[in-house]
Amino acid sequence: MRFLPLKSQFVLSGNVSDLQACEVSPGVITPQTFNLSLRDALLEAGYNQVLSWDPLAGFRVLARSDSDPATDETLLRDLGLTPVEGAAAAGPDLLSATLPRLINRSGEPIALLVDFASRLVVRSDGLTAAEHQLFTQALVLAHQARPRPAGERRKPFFNTVLWIVEKEGDLPDWLLVDNPRLRHIPVSKPDLLARRAVAASLLRGLDGGRGATADALQKASQSFVESTEGLLLLDLNAIAQLARVEGVAMERIADAVRRYKVGVTEDPWLKIDRQKIREADGFIRRRVKGQTHAVTHMLDIVKRAMTGVGASRKGSRPRGVAFLAGPTGVGKTELAKTITSLLFGDESAYIRFDMSEFSAEHSDQRLIGAPPGYVGYDVGGELTNAIRERPFSVVLFDEIEKAHPRILDKFLQILDDGVLTSGRGDRVYFSEALIVFTSNLGIYRQDENGERVANVLHGDAFETVRRKVGSEIERHFKLVLNRPEILNRIGENIIVFDFIREDVAAEIFDQMVDATLGDLGEQQLQVVLAEQARESLRQLCLNDLSNGGRGIRNQLEAHLINPLARALFDQDAKPGDRFHVPELSAGGLRLVSL
Repeated sequence: MRFLPLKSQFVLSGNVSDLQACEVSPGVITPQTFNLSLRDALLEAGYNQVLSWDPLAGFRVLARSDSDPATDETLLRDLGLTPVEGAAAAGPDLLSATLPRLINRSGEPIALLVDFASRLVVRSDGLTAAEHQLFTQALVLAHQARPRPAGERRKPFFNTVLWIVEKEGDLPDWLLVDNPRLRHIPVSKPDLLARRAVAASLLRGLDGGRGATADALQKASQSFVESTEGLLLLDLNAIAQLARVEGVAMERIADAVRRYKVGVTEDPWLKIDRQKIREADGFIRRRVKGQTHAVTHMLDIVKRAMTGVGASRKGSRPRGVAFLAGPTGVGKTELAKTITSLLFGDESAYIRFDMSEFSAEHSDQRLIGAPPGYVGYDVGGELTNAIRERPFSVVLFDEIEKAHPRILDKFLQILDDGVLTSGRGDRVYFSEALIVFTSNLGIYRQDENGERVANVLHGDAFETVRRKVGSEIERHFKLVLNRPEILNRIGENIIVFDFIREDVAAEIFDQMVDATLGDLGEQQLQVVLAEQARESLRQLCLNDLSNGGRGIRNQLEAHLINPLARALFDQDAKPGDRFHVPELSAGGLRLVSL
């Protein structure tokens, strides 16, 4: 409005497809389309009539309900157009021919909105002859146009042209850059005040909205506004319509927001069998050995997700976040799998990303998708696609310390806002996801000479391990990565795992050996380990516990699984055969047929 007397043309870009908050009557604010809001503002400023053009409908007058249709058609005929039922079909060529007549027209000031102007150009850096003619004419007319006094206050007015585009760069640079007669106006997304302004009018149309008390309406409006942060007014209008169609009451507007964001009708976390979670301790400890504190902490996170205790009022952050740190082979990934199995009944249902594959700076494009114009733009991102397909999931980022620091900025966005914008511009919500990071940070550190040395040893007490690992993780995020804010978002959910101790290692060994012999039993091959052979194998497998359960598995493969497979193959074992292993050593095993 300030620049209308000063500039003859405008380019409006950004949030031009959204609704706008408009006061339709004193104290009544409702969402209205962008073009109608613009029309009302221009008419209020003193313009006599406002026209619009788009590639399909051509020219038409954006008239108010009390205007005379005959006057509107007269204006179109004055501009050399042939109106039919209030509209005059016109392509880009006729638009180009009409611009001089419109801008140079005398009489009361008028304005033209050129809608979908981005579609006038195929390539802004390679214009066709017709495109070049249109915008060259617009540039010349912008400089030739002269304001004239109009209205009671005799304010200066141009016959103004407003180009409505998605991005400023959709039009030729030479039209916009260093053009003193044209003004670019960026249109921002609605802020909290705009969402709050329309929330009440939208909520009144829901069940229980018309007869609601002022306090109930204010409480529902506050919930509506906070849970729709980052959304457009068009989205708010759609959520209200969804609530009306599905019979969602005003006080449960947050449910309608959830349905709109992630497509779930009911909160899936509330549908998990609580008895199953109550009995989960034993289920998890059968698979994750010797990490009682970690199991308890993870179950607490799951219970918080189910009950909603401590959840953000905005309702956008992930249901839970855990950072699992500690030595290799102690059950970090296994715990994530077990939690997934507990929630979904299928441990493979989790979404896993090996972050060693994302060590390059540009690899964030694999997660969220390539930007427009780049290879892979049409495919989308691996992470954003996966969450869109399965919003209720456990997302595991394995060995997070190997990711490029630029990737970590994306995690900050997930942890803080619970949303990522894909390369295609789609917003993907993590509000129903449980985020799990695993890391080996803190097990090693750099000494004064820059060499990698052990920070904790297998013989250290667990409290020492927890303190040293936690301190090294803090140092890494604050001093090495210079991203302490990520650590702050994770908070107290850094869970440090202990080394595999001797008693736990013995349990893991027995479980692995029994599982191996059990698998053979399912193939109708019975293999019995003599006590002496089992004890020899135990000593070989538990001699070095620095690599945890994975190290035990490696030793078991070297001293039992591989030699046993070789011996069974050499003896041409068949279903129903029975074998005995009387002795075993580092050199191999002896297999006796029974």
